[in-house]
Amino acid sequence: MGSAQTVTVYGAYGHTGRFVVAHLRERGFVPVLSGRDAGKLRELAATLPGVEVRPAPVDDPAALDRALAGADAVINSAGPFATTAAPVIEAALRAGIPYVDVAAEIEANADTFTHFADRARAAKAVIVPAMAFYGGLGDLLATAAMGDWTTADEAHIAYGLSGWHPTAGTRAAGEVSHGRRGGRRVRYTKGRLEYHDDQPTVLKWHFPEPMGIRDVMGEFTMADVVTIPSHLAVPEVSTHMASEAARELAASDTPAPTAADDDGRSDQTFLVDAVVRSGGTERRAVARGRDIYAVTAPLAVEAVHRILTGRTRTVGVASAGEIFDAPDFLRALSPHISVELRP
Repeated sequence: MGSAQTVTVYGAYGHTGRFVVAHLRERGFVPVLSGRDAGKLRELAATLPGVEVRPAPVDDPAALDRALAGADAVINSAGPFATTAAPVIEAALRAGIPYVDVAAEIEANADTFTHFADRARAAKAVIVPAMAFYGGLGDLLATAAMGDWTTADEAHIAYGLSGWHPTAGTRAAGEVSHGRRGGRRVRYTKGRLEYHDDQPTVLKWHFPEPMGIRDVMGEFTMADVVTIPSHLAVPEVSTHMASEAARELAASDTPAPTAADDDGRSDQTFLVDAVVRSGGTERRAVARGRDIYAVTAPLAVEAVHRILTGRTRTVGVASAGEIFDAPDFLRALSPHISVELRP
């Protein structure tokens, strides 16, 4: 489905950014490599003959404008997004092109909705934050599970990761978020984000077979608490993480992910269990796949493809579940993710 449309990838040399660049090329797009480190961009470009490099410090609006000049869209894969999201969004608005990012930072995503919703809507611009494994996928699953419901009492996203070897970017983003919260934890309850000092709890989660009953860290809060309630009338949203993965993320000596195949994917597997409840009725959507960083690429690139081909439902700042047809989008992710809806 070659389109020859150009997409600037900001943070192209990062772990996730490299997957995004590769997937854009597979889909027939022309990636432009951008980011803060000119040396790393040149190293990546040396492996991709003919690909253009446009370095741009995040605090240099003129350089960001040059990075986006002539592009049809921009994907921001450079964290911490507390630092990069707003400047790249501003550049996208000046360029008049869609913006998609892969932010998993709760506060950074909330900031995008807060600071850019009115301007983006007035300009009929499209800004999609958290178009990634965390935030985007959970939102699509919860939206698909809702079906014809207009409201629900609660939504839960349980992450059954086989393990979690975090990238340097994940650790850096986590440190920024931890600092912004003053070390507190966050939950979405009674229709709003709340910060608290409660200790985490371990719960038993009944994952679909063959995973079965597993220990999860309760209220291991991820970006889904921003994306889901941004458009779904669900006052209680919580996310939980497999205990083994939570422990690996917390350990300072857990190594970064290593490639286990020719595509650069690790051997990590995942099962995401999205459950929505209304009264005594429960609906569920389940996704299975491999490598949470690698699978972010088809999520972000499919989003860009749908935006550029007019397959969207709204304008402004919108999460994946609001702007796209969630069941159709999830079907399009095969073979990267297998999805099962259980009404």
